[in-house]
Amino acid sequence: MKRILTYGTYDLLHYGHIRLLKRAKELGDYLIVAVSSDEFNAEKGKRAYHNFETRKEMLEAIRYVDLVIPESTWDQKRDDVSRYEVDVVVMGGDWEGDPRFECLRDCCDVVYLDRTPGVSTSQIKEELNLTTGDTGNLFRH
Repeated sequence: MKRILTYGTYDLLHYGHIRLLKRAKELGDYLIVAVSSDEFNAEKGKRAYHNFETRKEMLEAIRYVDLVIPESTWDQKRDDVSRYEVDVVVMGGDWEGDPRFECLRDCCDVVYLDRTPGVSTSQIKEELNLTTGDTGNLFRH
């Protein structure tokens, strides 16, 4: 069985997330998603709209996802690869070359997948913050 692992916050779940998870699952048989805990997001200076338990529940409902685990620190990746017998770590292309993932190449493959053009959680949050009652810009995608 080929095991795949990916990391993320997965806040405001959107079709870009679904496509990334589908493509990650196509690389193997078992997909593990490590979701940033609320405490870890705070350390990173991020705040998710949905709490960890809600994000975990949403991910567990996706047919491509076999297991959801918490991501509590930047340093847990090597332990996760070992503990879950991971063959491939998959991340979005914006992480390519990041030493936090490149350092895993001695214990598993590391694959970067292109992000879905035209959608991101940051973009959605920005557009929602700019909306002042006119919903026209919300439906342009």
